Amino acid sequence: MPKSFEELPVWQKARELVKYVYDLTRKEAFGRDFSLVDQIRRASTSAMYNIAEGFERGSNTEFIQFLYISKG
Repeated sequence: MPKSFEELPVWQKARELVKYVYDLTRKEAFGRDFSLVDQIRRASTSAMYNIAEGFERGSNTEFIQFLYISKG
């Protein structure tokens, strides 16, 4: 079992997604719709944060529950 959530492949993939979303929403096409950019960014970071929180809870049951939450 990993010692920290940063070692989890699923968290690493979620972080890659966040980076991709931030890069994508910096483009001119999104530049005028600040609420859309904010919503998309918050949704992508939410998955990453839920994976981390579930891992830190310490029990497999709660971790699985947070994985389902992060799935949306």
